[in-house]
Amino acid sequence: MWDMKKTIGVVFGGRSVEHDVSIITAHNPIIDSLLATKKYEVVPIYIAKDGSWYSDPKMNDINFFRNDLDEKLNKFKKINISINNGLEIIIPETFGNKKIKIDLVFPAMHGTYGEDGSLMGLLRMAGVPFVGCDLFASAVAMDKILTKQVLIAEGVPIVPDVWFTKFDYEANKEKYLSEIRTKLKYPLFVKPVHLGSSIGIGKVKDERELVNAIEVALHYDEKVLVEEGVQNLIEVTLPIMGNDEPMLANVEKPLNKSEFFDYNDKYMSGGKKTGGGANSNYSEIPANIDPELAKKVKEFGTKTYKTLGCSGIARVDFLINSITYDVFVNEVNTLPGSLYQHNWKKCGISNIDLVEKLVGFAEEKFEGGDNFITTFSSKILDQYRGVKNQ
Repeated sequence: MWDMKKTIGVVFGGRSVEHDVSIITAHNPIIDSLLATKKYEVVPIYIAKDGSWYSDPKMNDINFFRNDLDEKLNKFKKINISINNGLEIIIPETFGNKKIKIDLVFPAMHGTYGEDGSLMGLLRMAGVPFVGCDLFASAVAMDKILTKQVLIAEGVPIVPDVWFTKFDYEANKEKYLSEIRTKLKYPLFVKPVHLGSSIGIGKVKDERELVNAIEVALHYDEKVLVEEGVQNLIEVTLPIMGNDEPMLANVEKPLNKSEFFDYNDKYMSGGKKTGGGANSNYSEIPANIDPELAKKVKEFGTKTYKTLGCSGIARVDFLINSITYDVFVNEVNTLPGSLYQHNWKKCGISNIDLVEKLVGFAEEKFEGGDNFITTFSSKILDQYRGVKNQ
């Protein structure tokens, strides 16, 4: 643990369709709660939609991002970063550069280039501790197909599906439509494989709707997943945090009004009260389901978290047939929107407690990694005799 006041960099935004959701998560609860502790220097690190990096204390206030953002950004110089022996941001100023050493990173980037493991790879190379799942768990969880393949190998139940790439579908469309007709029963769900926040997902009841939904999904991703809908459906979710000994929050049931819990249900309906994400008005906490079902959810949730190698925080989503009591893992989110703070509050964990716990888990994970050997001495270069150019 560090004795001095830590400088925590909160990274958010990014070149992702979930860019705006990322800004909300970064501020509520992360930046607001970190500032409220008065224990940390909080450095906002914003990545614009074009991939440019910026940092300024004004960005610690979410109101900075509400109106005329492009005009505001034009007044700031883009920052540079250094990953030599840690992470340092370099802010151009009139007389030289201002350098800020980052002690720990709190990622708040949903989707592409963040939650998919890209950012975690950069932070690993820099040798800086960071909150949340590592590169490997993030990359697997971001790919809905790969997640299912890993889980089914470990005996975790999933719903039947068919998947394909954009190239293969366009080359042999009828083959995949025929496979779907043979293997799956309507209604079906069509999903871009690498996106979250329910973006690009469609529920379809016949083949005409199926073809249209696939075309939409292929505008967002080069891989598409088609899943069989669960009958007598109950959707629940389970937030989890921790490293080797995960802590479970309440099993939560969304009270969505649409046919499935979509982007508007998640972020638009309760935005004024929570800043985005589900809240007590739109979900039931704890879910009013049979205790035996809740027990299954917690067992499969823990197994999923550990199987994928999650750390820090994640959320596991489930589909349940209320008649047969079949429980299926739907997907894993390694950066739950707004950290599912509303659920953790029901467990007696305040926003401040939540971010401090996550900082602690990040330190624990980083310090544990120092015990592994990452170099190897050999004489191979001394003995190597390359072929000289002729």
